[in-house]
Amino acid sequence: MLKIGDFSKLTQISIRMLRHYDELGLLTPEHVDAFTGYRYYSEAQLPVAVRITALKDMGFRLAAIPEILRRYDDPEALSAFLTQKQTELKAEAEETAYRLKLLETAIERLGKDDGTMNYDVTLKQMPERQVASVRQVIPAYDQEQILWNTLQRETAHLQLQVADPCYSLAVYHDEGYKESDVDVEIQIAVTGSYQDTEHVRFKIVPAIQIASATYQGSYEKITEANEAVACWVRDNGYEFDGAAFSIYHVSPAQTQNPEELVTEVCYPVKKKTS
Repeated sequence: MLKIGDFSKLTQISIRMLRHYDELGLLTPEHVDAFTGYRYYSEAQLPVAVRITALKDMGFRLAAIPEILRRYDDPEALSAFLTQKQTELKAEAEETAYRLKLLETAIERLGKDDGTMNYDVTLKQMPERQVASVRQVIPAYDQEQILWNTLQRETAHLQLQVADPCYSLAVYHDEGYKESDVDVEIQIAVTGSYQDTEHVRFKIVPAIQIASATYQGSYEKITEANEAVACWVRDNGYEFDGAAFSIYHVSPAQTQNPEELVTEVCYPVKKKTS
């Protein structure tokens, strides 16, 4: 039998934490002296303590560890626990990386001029055009590739003649921003005559007046470009008039470097009448 102090040294778990584990029923002493209250542990509990520490270091909550310990000798069950935690940690790491990127960008911009001054907003007419279109509700905005894959898959046999300019774009049909289940339509301008497929529609899109701003770099910059357009619309007596869309002048299909992306945010507008 080992006194709690010796057990603490051998496992490198503090006496305070061992007492906490005892309170939780996670690692209870093998024997407690009824007269002195001293806690004693057995040598057989050393590997259990090591497992608890390892699981805790992996990020498992103490409340979840007893169930894992009960099934520790079942390789399939243990693998399931570890794989699930691995998936959770990867998601957390991606979220942390995203937040770090936002912080890095914010720090770089400290003391610089207002970002909206870096964007030239243009009022122009988008011409009437024939497009190949796919519109669906997708899980999130960053899942837009689902639509492009559908377009490519269902039109590969048609040998589409892409117009110049091609106006490769995505239209956002929801009334406001949504975190999930977003209504997105992709379009690419084409010439010629084609039959609709299961998900691809060929149609004529009418000409429309837009206010737009083009930015280079990752899609995180879109909010600044949007702000520039909003300020221009306010200052020039216009109002928004339809679904916003983004034109991909240089898309992820053309480069893997986010800093080389070129995107134009477009908002249909009309002159205020009063």
